[in-house]
Amino acid sequence: MDFAYSQEQQMLAESLGRVVKEDWSFEKRRQRQQNNELDSNSWNTLAELGVLGLSVPAEYDGFGESASSLLAIHQELGRGLVSEPVVPSAVICARILANSDHEALKQQYLSAIASGQTIFSLAYQESQRSDNLANIDTQVVLQDGQLVLSGQKQAVWHAGAAHAFVVSALLNNELALLVVPAGVEGIVINDYPTMDGSRCGNVDFAGVRLDESALLANGEAALQLLNQGLDDGIVALCAHAAGAMDHLLQITVEYLKTRQQFGKPLAQFQVLQHRLADMYIQKEVALSMAYVAAAGAGEPDQDKKRRMLSSAKIKVAMAGRFIGESAVQLHGGMGMTHELEVGDYFKRLIFIDYLLGDTQYHLKQLEALE
Repeated sequence: MDFAYSQEQQMLAESLGRVVKEDWSFEKRRQRQQNNELDSNSWNTLAELGVLGLSVPAEYDGFGESASSLLAIHQELGRGLVSEPVVPSAVICARILANSDHEALKQQYLSAIASGQTIFSLAYQESQRSDNLANIDTQVVLQDGQLVLSGQKQAVWHAGAAHAFVVSALLNNELALLVVPAGVEGIVINDYPTMDGSRCGNVDFAGVRLDESALLANGEAALQLLNQGLDDGIVALCAHAAGAMDHLLQITVEYLKTRQQFGKPLAQFQVLQHRLADMYIQKEVALSMAYVAAAGAGEPDQDKKRRMLSSAKIKVAMAGRFIGESAVQLHGGMGMTHELEVGDYFKRLIFIDYLLGDTQYHLKQLEALE
């Protein structure tokens, strides 16, 4: 796979980098976190830049880019700790819809995702821990020409901001994916903040009645679509984490250059230089594994794909924890305060480990391939 950026990708990344530096500054991020609702101005900015249309095919007003294009963009988003629902809506659900055969739903939603008018989230996790995406309790049955959906989903990323959900359920004991508008009767959303300043929610579907056209896919096709969306999400998360690590390392270097002890900057102490070197190595490992994830998303061999994506997610999580812990330690007591953004980056890097399968989950995926 060729990872050299095209001229368009380079221009978009540079434009996005400038906007993120200005509109997602430390102060502005903190202001957004105090509100429980999505900042429409920031969301519209991402839409205007084309960030939300990367995974949407050109015939639906998007750009039809592959997973490799997510690298440059989500690194920039990671540098600014952008917390808007780009990954669940414009990456995961956009890919699921785009790869489906349901033309009516594609016509209805893909253009709206690219323009930012409709925000999607993926509701697939439940209370029980499972390594099988089809091992769920949520059920959908056909009654009087309608689909009736019942069940509970937990840790739905940005559930409170979503206008619609892609929901996994069992239909005749087979996995099915449904597109469910957030405003239909029978849906209750319990929205809550997460440790990194973004938001999740638990969603109850109490006998939600839907037209049969809401069925996006079922059986093996549904499982394939779900995996494709999650795979692209892992690529975006790895790139986001790599960008966050890069910025956190810069913050730490600048701090050590300015903070003095015994009459000289901390950056001149050899033991701290060694720690910075270790952080730099881990940052480069994370970036390399983000490229591995992007390559894996397009790998036709399914076993090799799973091995590449799970390995990338594990290594990025390990690197993120090391860099985050090291940054806090090198800042000393100040690293634990709310006044510095070092803690914000550390929390984001830790939280990324739990999204789209934590380290334990992906280790089991690798074990299953042995």
